[in-house]
Amino acid sequence: MRVAVLLLPALLVSMDLSILFVAAPAISAALTPTGTEWLWMMDVYGFVMAGLLITMGSLGDRIGRRRLLLAGSALFGAASALLALATEPWTFVLARALLGIGGATLAPSTLSLLRALYPDERRRRAAVGAWTVAFTGGSVAGPIVGGLLLEHFWWGSIFLVNVPVMLLLLAAAPLLLEESRDPDGAGFDLPGAVLALTAVLGLVVALKRATGHGPDAAAGAAALAGLALGAAFVLRQRRAAHPLLDLGLFRAPAFGAAVTANTAVSWAAAGMGALAFTFMQTVHGLTALEAALHALPTLAGTAAGAALASTIADRARPAPLVTAGMLLAALGFGSIALLDPGTPVWAFVGGYTVLAFGVGVCGTIANTLILSTAPPERAGAAAGVSETGTELGAALGIAVLGAATATVYTARMEEHAPPGTPGAATETIAGAFAVLDDAALLDTAAAAYTDGVTAAAAVSAAALLLTAALAARALRHEPR
Repeated sequence: MRVAVLLLPALLVSMDLSILFVAAPAISAALTPTGTEWLWMMDVYGFVMAGLLITMGSLGDRIGRRRLLLAGSALFGAASALLALATEPWTFVLARALLGIGGATLAPSTLSLLRALYPDERRRRAAVGAWTVAFTGGSVAGPIVGGLLLEHFWWGSIFLVNVPVMLLLLAAAPLLLEESRDPDGAGFDLPGAVLALTAVLGLVVALKRATGHGPDAAAGAAALAGLALGAAFVLRQRRAAHPLLDLGLFRAPAFGAAVTANTAVSWAAAGMGALAFTFMQTVHGLTALEAALHALPTLAGTAAGAALASTIADRARPAPLVTAGMLLAALGFGSIALLDPGTPVWAFVGGYTVLAFGVGVCGTIANTLILSTAPPERAGAAAGVSETGTELGAALGIAVLGAATATVYTARMEEHAPPGTPGAATETIAGAFAVLDDAALLDTAAAAYTDGVTAAAAVSAAALLLTAALAARALRHEPR
């Protein structure tokens, strides 16, 4: 029962990163955002959460991880209600940012509390496997739940569903979970927290500017500012009496390799997930519910991968398991990269399921390594580092692969669409299906979007192959 209390918030935090995938057409139609506004609506949740995860993980070590979990639950529920009431794009963006702050408290709290609940390595690995299914599988479950709700209710219902779950968590957690914190009660590094957040935001602004206007001087200046602030954060952590982040954790090759592996699979899987439901709804003509049901095998793939990893981890070293997980995910992306508009939708789902299986294997072993290599009193900070990589990877994947797909789509449409085609049709696939009624032009748009998705899949496969090679080398001496 205690594990279930920790799995629910992990599931919802991940779901709310991906639930917009299937709701995108309905929200776009209701709030009519520009292309830039829509990127902010999609990405701000993940970026804000990534910028605060280390801070919140370290804060939980100091004030108590259960206390932080409860505070985050209240904020997450309130922000969800505000999202459902949004009537224009920037209110939506603000509410998503608040949701990201709440999510930044929930993710490291749940993972670090598991570390305290299960000091035994084998039981902890099984619990972390379940957490991995909840957190990683949430990115798949989000569109499924969203599709079911959108079939019967308006788009705001996909956020209101969080509210009763958060109320249940607020009632149950004080009864079922014991408080857990660093017994030394060290001070909190507020300047470090500010540097961590501003460094991430600087890189976010650079990415957004480059996505909307190309790599101009403003994008370069924001990127340099983000990198400079990141360097200042590292220096601060080396000198602070009570640093947010113990940089000594990265001296263990297993810790750094596990964080890198988590970041890579999250970057690729979330980026493709953001494209998958639009792909199935437009190119293959599925409804939101049908697209959600077609995604069910991918959720099963994640669970099967996590279960397999938990079962054989005692008999195999981490290096081959982490590497095999990433290679399987790369294989799934590689199969997606070979699709064309006439390929049956189940070929796409099959590739997506293979990659989800690989993510389940890799994520379970990587998260177990992260918790095992960190001392118990720094479990929150270690979880924060892990989730920072995961969430920043996911948010970057959505932004970068989304921008790459949009670039390919626009280039193909400008090349093949006749003069006079509405601008909305050449900018996004959703715009094309909203304003065009010519079958030939819609086929052109479907082919252009397919080219964008396959290009993004090829990039993801290459990134995972490279990361698999690096992880295999870093973990080659790690024992069972």
